[in-house]
Amino acid sequence: MTEKIRAAIIGSTGYGGVELIRLLLRHPHVEITSVISSSTAGEPITAGFPHLAELLPMDLDGIDIPLIKSKADVVFTATPHGVSTAIVPELLEAGLKVVDLSGDFRLKSGDVYREWYKKEPAPSAYLEQAVYGLAEVFGEEVAGKVFVSNPGCFPTATLLGLIPALAAGLIQPNSIIIDAKSGVSGAGRGLSLSSHYAEVNENFKAYKINQHQHTPEIEQVLGEVAGQPVIVTFTTHLVPMTRGILCTMYAQLTDKLTVEDFISCYQSYYKGRPFVRIRRKGNWPATKEVTGSNYCDIGFAVDERTGRVTIISVIDNLMKGAAGQAVQNLNLMMGWDEALGLDVYPVYP
Repeated sequence: MTEKIRAAIIGSTGYGGVELIRLLLRHPHVEITSVISSSTAGEPITAGFPHLAELLPMDLDGIDIPLIKSKADVVFTATPHGVSTAIVPELLEAGLKVVDLSGDFRLKSGDVYREWYKKEPAPSAYLEQAVYGLAEVFGEEVAGKVFVSNPGCFPTATLLGLIPALAAGLIQPNSIIIDAKSGVSGAGRGLSLSSHYAEVNENFKAYKINQHQHTPEIEQVLGEVAGQPVIVTFTTHLVPMTRGILCTMYAQLTDKLTVEDFISCYQSYYKGRPFVRIRRKGNWPATKEVTGSNYCDIGFAVDERTGRVTIISVIDNLMKGAAGQAVQNLNLMMGWDEALGLDVYPVYP
């Protein structure tokens, strides 16, 4: 019988943090021993999340590294950008395993991080140490590591949708256009005008045009796969729904190819990976079909007239785009089945 490891969650009162709680409460090899929030330390976690009554009778701790070390073996940092930069190095030096859900360690260049996030980067040694945890692509690199940087939600949907085609040479690297839509939970639980009900309801808008901080993350990974710099056009939109991301991606074909060519390529690339599902010809995924699950569903359309392919990829931004993928990475780090604790199926309708 596997001994349970002790887990702490920093940022437990955010949407990503509470989704981690939901998953880890049912994980057979994990025990939640500390929930942490710098803003509400000392309060019971049920004060903000009454649905956890009887499930997690625990008060919130503050950020205290010695206390965390005494309680935990692994720490999930579900913090705003800029916070993990200071916390994660201390956690690692204390001998703890870390899965970071922020964007602070995804980019290998501190200068690029400073340009896009408008914050000071972490020391370069920690940026280099972090393993980028896109499990279906870099799972072998994650195995056995102590520090994983969880990919962003938009990059997860985008990269899973593009990498097999790029790796196989089916699309031209510098022809990629990404049209991405996200539900409101992607903005977090904090109050802001942009996520105010009256602003979002019955509305649909683009935001951060040519400025979204996930752009260099997408380009960094696509460049690694292509073996050359890749520049993309990436536009994000806010949709009046709670959960979900849908990315519609366009690229120029390198040859005369069919939908069947793409389906075969992707089925082969993701063989044995339980959370990527490839749709049959003429069938395209919708966000409702992955809600509450760790699945990424992908479909294709080839336009012979324009010589382009349309790739549609959907995920639940709080699951495969955050907490679900973080648990998947923990499983890989520990040498467990990557699907352990993630057998949660889509909620429909």
